[in-house]
Amino acid sequence: MDRASLPAVSVVVVNYRGAEDTITCVRGLAEVDYPAELLQVVVVDNEAHDTARLKRELGGQPGVKIVTDDRNLGFAGGCNLGVEHATGDVLAFLNNDARADRAWIKTAIRVFHAEPAVGAVASKVLDWDGEKIDFVDAGLTWFGMGYKRHVGKTDDGSHDAPRDVLFGTGSALFVRAALYRELGGFDERFFMFYEDVDLGWRMNLRGWRVRYEPASLTFHRHHASMSSIDHSRELYLLERNALATLYKNFSDETLARVLPAALALVVRRATARGEIDAKQLEITRRPADPADDRGPAEIPRSSLAGFLAIDQFVEMMPALAESRRVEQASRRMSDVDLVPLMRKALEPAYDIPRYLVAHDILVEALGVGEVFGRPRKVLVITGDAISERMAGPAIRAWHMADVLSGEHEVRLITTNPLCDPPDAPFTIEGVKLKQLPENVRWADVIVLQGHALEMAAELKQPGSTKIVVCDIYDPMHLELLEQGKDDSDEKRAADLKSVTRVLTNQLERGDFFLCASERQRHFWLGHLAALGRLTPTLYDNDPTTQSLLGIVPFGLSGKPPQRTGPAIKGVVPGVTDEDKVVIWAGGVYSWFDPLSLLRAMDRLRRRQPSAKLYFLGMKHPNPEVPDMDIAGRTRSLSASLGLTGENVFFNDGWVPYTERQNWLLDANCGVTTHYEHVETTFAFRTRVLDYLWAGLPIVTTSGDSFADLVQREGLGVVVPPEDPEALADALEKVLYDEEFAAGCRERIAVVRERFTWETALAPLVEFCRNPRPAADRLSGSAPMVRTPGLSTAEKVKRDLRLVREYLDAGGPTELAKRATGRLRKIARGGR
Repeated sequence: MDRASLPAVSVVVVNYRGAEDTITCVRGLAEVDYPAELLQVVVVDNEAHDTARLKRELGGQPGVKIVTDDRNLGFAGGCNLGVEHATGDVLAFLNNDARADRAWIKTAIRVFHAEPAVGAVASKVLDWDGEKIDFVDAGLTWFGMGYKRHVGKTDDGSHDAPRDVLFGTGSALFVRAALYRELGGFDERFFMFYEDVDLGWRMNLRGWRVRYEPASLTFHRHHASMSSIDHSRELYLLERNALATLYKNFSDETLARVLPAALALVVRRATARGEIDAKQLEITRRPADPADDRGPAEIPRSSLAGFLAIDQFVEMMPALAESRRVEQASRRMSDVDLVPLMRKALEPAYDIPRYLVAHDILVEALGVGEVFGRPRKVLVITGDAISERMAGPAIRAWHMADVLSGEHEVRLITTNPLCDPPDAPFTIEGVKLKQLPENVRWADVIVLQGHALEMAAELKQPGSTKIVVCDIYDPMHLELLEQGKDDSDEKRAADLKSVTRVLTNQLERGDFFLCASERQRHFWLGHLAALGRLTPTLYDNDPTTQSLLGIVPFGLSGKPPQRTGPAIKGVVPGVTDEDKVVIWAGGVYSWFDPLSLLRAMDRLRRRQPSAKLYFLGMKHPNPEVPDMDIAGRTRSLSASLGLTGENVFFNDGWVPYTERQNWLLDANCGVTTHYEHVETTFAFRTRVLDYLWAGLPIVTTSGDSFADLVQREGLGVVVPPEDPEALADALEKVLYDEEFAAGCRERIAVVRERFTWETALAPLVEFCRNPRPAADRLSGSAPMVRTPGLSTAEKVKRDLRLVREYLDAGGPTELAKRATGRLRKIARGGR
């Protein structure tokens, strides 16, 4: 990041009788990669127990301020006191028993720069050894208890994708300072526990997002501040604060449902925890001696915590009511909007048999499920093969399902006979056509691509109420213009008509559309306008049409590629570790121009014998995709030039998707060359994303959207189509000019963040959070205001105005011509 774009950051660390940990934490912050003059550390010593030592050990460290209070203000109050002395534009809260990764601050600041609607960044938190999870995601139960999902599990890399969360853990959290102050900071009445839940909830209600960023990493030692205090006191705070949190933040309608049930559940948890005999006061069980009936009854402290929590919640209600008024008046988001961020709202949280029985009774009796309901069911349909060797459409569908599965129940189905999928956190099935209807009936939202709509005919029926998302990132009809050149004119015309009809059916039916680039967006808007989809109703609902047509490019993993073994250098005969490798990722299709590339390599090898070209995949994994003539011509030309096995090499199969990084990491640059035609203009070359992912400088021919990106951002070299000499010069530059290549890689590292799957799929994720029919497809819609007919007097005024206009425009001749035309129209029955 540019030094001038970095804000001042104040890190607040609260200490309570933990000086040793605090000193280690603060000293560690000096190692964080952030300009010292922009970094302030505010240490708050609750109860002033360690103030003298903290000042002695840390007082001389630049940028460190020690703040003390004779009272124990708790975590919430301590943080707020620290913020009073903070000067930064961004606040960071860090537990005193935590260790910050070197990139902890910069990666969080990058999120704030990239996404202005993010109000807080939640760091990834692991245990001290970096093996077990402390925080990677947030959950909230309907009865107000926030919890850290996946806590205690091994960090296996499956939580390395950024995502929106309801709240971040206060142990490692960044917040915009102005927003934090506007919200009044943490609610000090909580003392500790759930103050971070409450803060994140309040941000989300106002429309701000809380973003989990795994690259912003910390390690937590867990020196429990309450280790010397009985667990019942922790239970008391958890129960009381959960009630306070839901009371402040749920809408009136939701609160009316959940509060009575939540109060009842506190009582049942209390009796179940303490194994209290809940029927001991039944009249039929009184002792024979009345004196024994009046004696004190024992109650475990774990049970007493629940009863006292309710008592003190009632005590707090007058003050909480004012906070509630503020929150409800400020909300911009509904409870339903936030249900996905709660993850599993109906999760009972505690595995205590008597408690679970009560939970189910209350959810059913008070209709809690009607508020929070089941997870949304999303069906993703592809016609491509789903296997270890997936190609573009299947890869795209797989990642759609993967990203959506974080919030919804997702099924990914393929109508292709080949279905041997990799492990996934969602259901994957290969289905026959007769099984499609039952899957369609199951789903709330259907995301489809290719010919899937034609197979699911019920979705095309006029009365279909299913929400349909059409992925039209691949303009198949434009591809077909090139792909079918070797066919007869009659077949080409028939095939083009058929594919165009397939796309037209999608454009007429869809509620939301996904395209790959701004160029494509303009192209598809033209289609939609021609089909009459851009109606006044739709336009008035959204003049930008963003709610109808979103840009969702192909994506790449947010985690950098990790080598698992060699693939090209030292493996392929004829390629050594010292060679410079150019990689052609993906297949060889009719709309590409590998022939000019081979002629360029023939020129380049005479100047640079160590330059080698590797074609990654010559055989498409989908058996329904035929081999194209261009592949054979490529092999033939390479052989005739004497390049095969010397400077050009072919992989005759298809590299497994989960292993492709090994080939990419063995390369020094990525190349894509194509002809100048309409398919190129609107194409989105997904292989270029693999080059970005692997940090490879790019050589590409001009004409498509990625060529514009490479040119604009300085990611490589763009050359004219069918120019082998320019192509040879470009390859030589990126392969052998180390300074130029290093600059490309540095810029690629910034640009590729825009193309992570989580970022790329954001429009789809947002739509599925609140899916709605397209405005022009709403049942029963009609103009609310109709244009009234003109009265006789108004018609006379109109005609006189027209006479004046005609005379001004051309005199009596123009008036006579216009009048004649008007008489002819009346004679035909017009008005």
